[in-house]
Amino acid sequence: MKFIETRGNDGIHPQAITFSEAILSPIASFGGLYVPETLPHLGEAFLAKHRDSSYKELAKDLLTTLEIDIAPSIIDEALALYDTFDDPSNPVPVVKVRDDLYVSELYHGPTRAFKDMALQPFGILLSSIAQKRGEEYLILAATSGDTGPAALETFKNRPNVRVVCLYPDGGTSDVQRLQMVTEDAPNLKVIGIKGDFDDAQSALKRLLASTPFKDALRAKKISLSAANSVNFGRIIFQIIYHIHSYLELVRQNVITMGEKVYLDVPSGNFGNALGGYYAYKMGLPVEKIIIASNENNVLTRLINTGRYDLRGEKVIATTSPAMDILISSNVERILFDFFGSDRTKELLQGLENDRFYTLTDDETMKLQGIFSADYCNGAEGKGYIKEAFDSGYLMDPHTATCFKAYDCCATQPLKTIVYSTAEWTKFSPTIANALTGETDIHDIDALKLISETAKISIPPMINGLFTKPVTQGSVIEKENIENEILKFL
Repeated sequence: MKFIETRGNDGIHPQAITFSEAILSPIASFGGLYVPETLPHLGEAFLAKHRDSSYKELAKDLLTTLEIDIAPSIIDEALALYDTFDDPSNPVPVVKVRDDLYVSELYHGPTRAFKDMALQPFGILLSSIAQKRGEEYLILAATSGDTGPAALETFKNRPNVRVVCLYPDGGTSDVQRLQMVTEDAPNLKVIGIKGDFDDAQSALKRLLASTPFKDALRAKKISLSAANSVNFGRIIFQIIYHIHSYLELVRQNVITMGEKVYLDVPSGNFGNALGGYYAYKMGLPVEKIIIASNENNVLTRLINTGRYDLRGEKVIATTSPAMDILISSNVERILFDFFGSDRTKELLQGLENDRFYTLTDDETMKLQGIFSADYCNGAEGKGYIKEAFDSGYLMDPHTATCFKAYDCCATQPLKTIVYSTAEWTKFSPTIANALTGETDIHDIDALKLISETAKISIPPMINGLFTKPVTQGSVIEKENIENEILKFL
């Protein structure tokens, strides 16, 4: 499997690289990203072959089919981490909530969020490659709340890697913050910044492309990579659970093999939706990919109007904070797939220089051929949380945005797979308010209230956070990020 560049080649970067090279150096020419040169068509035969496969068997065969340059023994070691999930035999349960709506629960890993699905195996892969090459790596991660805990969990104490995680101070839930600031492995550094997620992500991209910063690292014999979904090592593992979720509906006799479904994805940085798009490109029977946003609804506007316009926009703090994002990095990979590298470079330079771009009518129609979108405000989300709970299902506020999108965008009588990206424990004050009307409640009290109301236990990895010492106290101005990282190293 070879990878090419979304914004064309600058004559300095190689024309095409391997999967392992794309993992180690995820930023391409002109600040672009790497994408597969080609994707195999799996067809119904592949799906039929895995009708009764385990998640790991499906994942192993898909990675083998994609021909990534990773030793089979390393892939086996990476996929074995799914055995640490709540149910090793089924790490991603798919649960019926409405007659035509099924929730794919992606949060049963160690940090209780969907990022574990990709970052748990990704940590093994990257560390193993670094060890094989005899190199030391600094892994940068910018988080709106879930990437950070998952990246820290997978990389802690691993040889040949150090991790710096940037998060917006005050921009995550308290549980998410505690998951990061209580980490004490010596190869981890957590930095709160005075800004929002877009500030953290912009800093990450700038450092990944900064020659002086990379020279400073090289002087310390350290190379640079990233754990965000700009890294295709994340995306490749996000393709798998879309195929698994479809096969789960077949196994439950909800659909027949080959029947089309809707994929309904809560979307911030668009990596989750991109995984679904690549699965569709490889032959998964998908009618539409429904994009669910919150009040930061840039993706809804892009898909419905063809305009990506950030002029005068600021991130709005919402009840679904992991989606409080205005610059969705993985949209770039969709633009490349639809319109090619020259047009992608033109559009993204417009966004970077002028904070907007506009698709033509034909380009917008092409985007709408596979994507639909709507957004859900906080009050609507709480209403969906209460409605689902009264029917016997407990969900988080990000999942709730998908219910609004389902009601508005699933126009045909097809089954819909909603992707639940976080456990209820990550956003308990919002859920407690939705269920009981309780306001101004702290996370620990909200967790207890929901536990009592829903007759459900608080998982020990969440409950224990509130007595762990804070070991990562740095909160800095965003202008000081580079110096803080070099000081850590």
